Amino acid sequence: MADRRIFHLNGPDTHSFLQGLVTNDINRLEDGLVYTAILTPQGKYLADFFLAPEGEAVLLDVADDLADDLLKRLKMYKLRANVTLDETDLKVSRGTGDAPAGALTDPRHPALGWRLYGDVAGEDGSDWDAIRVAHVIPETGIELTPDSYILEVGFERLNGVDFRKGCYVGQEVTARMKHKTELRKGLTQVEIDSAVPVGAQITAAGKPVGQVLTQSGGKAIAYLRFDRAKGALEAEGTSLRWPEAPTD
Repeated sequence: MADRRIFHLNGPDTHSFLQGLVTNDINRLEDGLVYTAILTPQGKYLADFFLAPEGEAVLLDVADDLADDLLKRLKMYKLRANVTLDETDLKVSRGTGDAPAGALTDPRHPALGWRLYGDVAGEDGSDWDAIRVAHVIPETGIELTPDSYILEVGFERLNGVDFRKGCYVGQEVTARMKHKTELRKGLTQVEIDSAVPVGAQITAAGKPVGQVLTQSGGKAIAYLRFDRAKGALEAEGTSLRWPEAPTD
């Protein structure tokens, strides 16, 4: 877990500041760890991260590759809000076995176990790719990219968005996708005969219908155009099967 950075947010406006920016309800911090994201005004993904309660303050746990840009954006939105944003020396450990004292349950899915913030980074040897593929859980920089819409990558199922909390950046587009349209694209699990490069194009009858992403144990997370992914699917000469494919 050396690829994470932890920021400390404090001040009387911390909760209201975050509430107006992120996809999830900050009040859920009362129950533990919160998974959320910040979007562009057009509703596209910028960064996903965890928020953890620390007294009246909040810890923000984000991938290292996204940290600098996220911090700049938070400072841009801060304006006159009474909030401090400081980097910490904290590290993250995680596992799926018995949780140590002080650990917080990963809110995305029970199979993801726990996260602990402290002086040591580490993991317990769990096969995280296998877990993510089994439950179609996106990863920063692989399934989650600047082209992503959070509903297409499963944020509702992963407890990463709240539709009752009120306005936040990108909320209008996200709400419209939820209430007024049927998702035609998104993440799903497919069976795959052999490994292919991450991002390999999936075709049906020679036409592009998606991409292969994380792979494990003969299965993969795929981003598919649902209405076009019919019949025999192929990627880099390898056959794929989509068990949820429509039969009509």
